[in-house]
Formats: sequence, structure tokens, C-alpha cells
Amino acid sequence: MRVIHDNLQAVRGRIARAAAAAGRDPQSVTLLAVSKTHPAALVEEALAAGQQAFGENYVQEAVEKMDALAGQGIEWHLVGPLQSNKTRIVAARFDWVHTVESGKVARRLSDQRPAGMPALNVLVQVNVSGEASKSGVAPEEVLSLAKEIGTLPRLKLRGLMAIPEPGADVARYRGLKALYEKLKGEFAFDTLSVGMSDDMETAIAEGSTMVRIGTAIFGQRNKVRSAA
Repeated sequence: MRVIHDNLQAVRGRIARAAAAAGRDPQSVTLLAVSKTHPAALVEEALAAGQQAFGENYVQEAVEKMDALAGQGIEWHLVGPLQSNKTRIVAARFDWVHTVESGKVARRLSDQRPAGMPALNVLVQVNVSGEASKSGVAPEEVLSLAKEIGTLPRLKLRGLMAIPEPGADVARYRGLKALYEKLKGEFAFDTLSVGMSDDMETAIAEGSTMVRIGTAIFGQRNKVRSAA
């Protein structure tokens, strides 16, 4: 149990130092612990160490953990690709979706969000690398999608998410931050989700408000057990 506790403390320290170096309040950066492929027992250890927000890539795996850890006040984030045939369960079980990249998926999430639940927090995933193999919408398409999401009653558009390629030039991060700032006023954005274990310092220096950290907390990933 001390391993997860100590890893979380180390990551929080990295966040605090990176924020201070950028002249930012460390409290302006949210830590999302990405627990994909790791068992519910490790999530429970992180909970005991004060972590409440967890990210998952695979819907079925996430639902198993949700059931195992029900009633513990966990905030669940989907950070992996979302197939349209999984939107109903995601709309009913998650608190956040970071990977919205089409109006079709957004409409399904809104239509399928149960009426008794708060609006589902969503982020538009931006393809900052421009690679055809990467998920997300092109930067020039974000405004159109954001406007569409803004009309949907059961969604709350919080901002943008991106996964810069390993070793990406800092210009990728700056371009994403510029887009975020450009749209922030119109859509009341408050979340820029970018930065993982290897690039969190760069991301924080360039304005990230949420870092998605897996390996630095839980260690190397286990083999994937379930499909998205």
C-alpha cells in the first residue's frame, strides 16, 4: 500500500514544482489517476491515499471496477476512444468523457444520459499531431463541434483534451493552449486535459489544468483484459 501512496506523493510533488516554475498555483492542476489495466485493489489503495478521480480506457473493465468499488465517491473519467455502441453504458456510468470527437457520439451521450443524473462532463479531443491514425478532430473543426455540443441538454462541455505524440515539440502544446484560450470565453471552458507521466511538466508549463497519470502511480500496465 505504501508504494501507491508514495507514488502519488511523488507525482503531486512533480505537479507542484512544475506549477511553481510556471508561476501557477499547484491547485490549478487536477491529478487524474489513470488506472486502466490495473485491478480494483490498486484503485482502492489510491483512494486510501486521497485520490478520488480515476481514468479508464476500456468501458467493460471500468464497469467491473465501478461495481467493485461502488459507494466510495469515485469520480470516473473515460479517457479512451468511445465507440458509438458503448455510449449508453458510458452515459449512465461515467462522470466525464475526455474523447468526444463527433457530433454523433455527443448526441447519443446526451440522449442516453439518465434524466436523474447531472449533465455529463465532456471534452473535445483534438488531434494536435495531424496524423490520420490519431483520434480527435482537427483544430480547425473544434469550433463547429463545440457549438453542436453546446446545444445538447444533457452534456456540459468543459474544454479540450489532447495526446501529443511522444517527444512532441512544445509548439504542439502551445497551439492547443492558444485554441483553448480562443474558445474559453465563448464556451466557459475550465479544463485543458493534456500531459501524462512523461510529459506532465511540459504540459503544465503550457497551461494544462488536468494531467492524466498512470505509469508513475500504478507502474507499467498489465495486459489488456477487455475490449473498449
